[in-house]
Amino acid sequence: MNATIRQILKDHGRLPVDIDSLADDQDLYASGLTSFSAVQVMLGIEEAFDIEFPERMLNRKTFSSIAAIAACIGEIAPSKAA
Repeated sequence: MNATIRQILKDHGRLPVDIDSLADDQDLYASGLTSFSAVQVMLGIEEAFDIEFPERMLNRKTFSSIAAIAACIGEIAPSKAA
């Protein structure tokens, strides 16, 4: 799952750093993720994993790191986290 999240971040995150150089728990916003890019990443994740983020997860914390994104996906659709 983390590889898919990393690919989505590469495609939509517009980060000024190489996503492969970031640890799973590294702050994506400190690494250059913007609010606009976070929305694009969210849409890419929803499409890739066939999920929809509930309103309570539409916040900065959800998209703060690869690990945070993976945890949210696991909570929304545990079978997709496997």
